[in-house]
Amino acid sequence: MLYDKDIREPLFDFLEEKYGKIRIIEEKSVGRSRADVVMVLPESLCGLEIKSDADTYARLSRQVRDYNQYFDYNYIVAGTKHAHHVEEHVPDWWGIITVELEEGRPDFYLLRKAGENPKVNWKRKLGLLWRPELARIQEKNSLPKYRQKSKDFVIEKILLKVPGERLYRQISDELFERDYTEIEENIRAYKKEALLRRLQKKGG
Repeated sequence: MLYDKDIREPLFDFLEEKYGKIRIIEEKSVGRSRADVVMVLPESLCGLEIKSDADTYARLSRQVRDYNQYFDYNYIVAGTKHAHHVEEHVPDWWGIITVELEEGRPDFYLLRKAGENPKVNWKRKLGLLWRPELARIQEKNSLPKYRQKSKDFVIEKILLKVPGERLYRQISDELFERDYTEIEENIRAYKKEALLRRLQKKGG
């Protein structure tokens, strides 16, 4: 029997071998679910839900709805227990990767290639980015900084002004470059600056 912990690292190797340049982000909150794996590709985001032999389908319908909101492509990675009927539980555009033990090691097989997700919500997808990352997209596209506006306001403006075909790459670029240590410092600085502006506005 293969468990989630047995699948992850070999899965990452399989994905890197298949797709080349990727970045893996684990356990990302999406709606009411948590995406097991987000694979960043140069011009798209791909969500992967792992269903090991120890897992059930209890939460899958909700997970499918949430994944569909955020990612351009989605895969379910299914252990042997699920391989023969997993396609009944995911939409036709979801890809299926099966995994089984072969000579003591996880062996992956691309059973069905993912199609483009027709339900992706660009507002949710852009919402995966942090405010400093959105600010860089604004700068790249010569948009105002909107420093005193909310994140939702900024996202709406980006969607209004920047063509989707350009955003695919720019979102991926930001996630490829994400530095968790640096970004935390940037977010703290951004919040401090925003607080000072509010205090100055009240005082003025």
